[in-house]
Amino acid sequence: MAKLLIVDDNREIRQQLKWGLGQDFTVFLAGDAKEALALFKKEAPPVVVLDLGLPPYEESSEEGFRLLAQMLELNPYAKLIMLTGQNERENALKAMRMGACDFYSKPPVLAELKVIISRALYLADLESHSRTHGTVQSAGEAWGMIGCCKEMLAVYTTIRKVAGSNAPILITGESGTGKELVAGAIHETSLRRKGPFIPINCGAIPESLLESELFGHEKGAFTGAHQMVQGKLQYAHKGTLFLDEIGELPINLQVKLLRFLQEGTIQRVGGREDICIDTRTTCATNVDILKAIGEGKFREDLYYRIGVINIHLPPLRERGDDVVIIAEHFLKAFSAEQKKKAVRFTPAAISFLRSYGWPGNVRELRNRVQRAVIMCEGATIEPSDLGSDPEFCQDTEPSKVTISLREARDRVEREMVLAAIQRQSGNMMKAAEELGVSRPTLYDLMKKLSLHP
Repeated sequence: MAKLLIVDDNREIRQQLKWGLGQDFTVFLAGDAKEALALFKKEAPPVVVLDLGLPPYEESSEEGFRLLAQMLELNPYAKLIMLTGQNERENALKAMRMGACDFYSKPPVLAELKVIISRALYLADLESHSRTHGTVQSAGEAWGMIGCCKEMLAVYTTIRKVAGSNAPILITGESGTGKELVAGAIHETSLRRKGPFIPINCGAIPESLLESELFGHEKGAFTGAHQMVQGKLQYAHKGTLFLDEIGELPINLQVKLLRFLQEGTIQRVGGREDICIDTRTTCATNVDILKAIGEGKFREDLYYRIGVINIHLPPLRERGDDVVIIAEHFLKAFSAEQKKKAVRFTPAAISFLRSYGWPGNVRELRNRVQRAVIMCEGATIEPSDLGSDPEFCQDTEPSKVTISLREARDRVEREMVLAAIQRQSGNMMKAAEELGVSRPTLYDLMKKLSLHP
């Protein structure tokens, strides 16, 4: 059961609350600030019910406010519910401005207080899950990946699962979805993370140079080969080789790559010596490999060699609210870079972010947000700052834009609520204040819009 700390100088109230709440929570009791702080440090309860009037100043709120500040300093994520007298509304509001989660007037009614505690606990659990995901996410941010749609969560899970293996991996997805970032994430979480990560774009190097780039060459192997040069495969020894746009690899080099994957050895161009290479191979492509196989442009046996494990990255247009989350991340980063404070998206800009087709995926989103931060004149970013003219919006389906008045109102409300919650890092109280509504009203609004807290 979840832990709950009740702090009240009145012994009868403490015992009454423990009796009424003990079946649903593991309840700890404290009668003064010193005892409460010791329990708070030892048990780390996610929710605390705190009376403001504590000894030695029972008739004032001084000790209660001091304890509130101390607890939030120790754990800013703790949810503190303030117990106040009937005429102490100002104290309650002050406590909430300091960071309290909620308040309730004495005398407590168990059924009502239980609802408030359960809601606070739910919020604490939600934030805890977010922070746990944030640990993955912070690793993800080190990799450059952001997002929490179910498809991306599946990608994160796969990365963790394959980390301990040496199996070749094929990453597919449209251009700009972050395939190299996934390859880098796999390397960083693998047993080879101390070794080199060597990327090579098979579509960016002329065919005449690609073989030498991959396998290296001996001195005198061709005109201009004045010395022996190691290839990328050899540089990737004990590390990871990332072959981007593997679908562009010429057929003759596909044969040599297949031999390396089967035998673990290479020969430099112009050489006869077999060189043993210990590297993990990850590949990526934005083309339909199966179609390429059918057209004779890609070897089927190589496909099964490089694709022991397949990871598919969804396009940005299919990632739901991730587009806003990623845009907010870029907005924060570029605002700091440009030394612009409090820059935010307007609801209309968020609507554009959601409705636009994003053919260039995350790469395009990053570009547009960076440009918008540079070009915007005020503290808000409008759709025009993001390039929302007909030339840019031609990929947007009209059916997604032509909506009813009620749908438009719900969409704007949804966008404003999500944006406020994201700006306040999930702090529902601050988000409600920003929106100019009470927190219960915000929860009701989220319920109406089918949003989870």
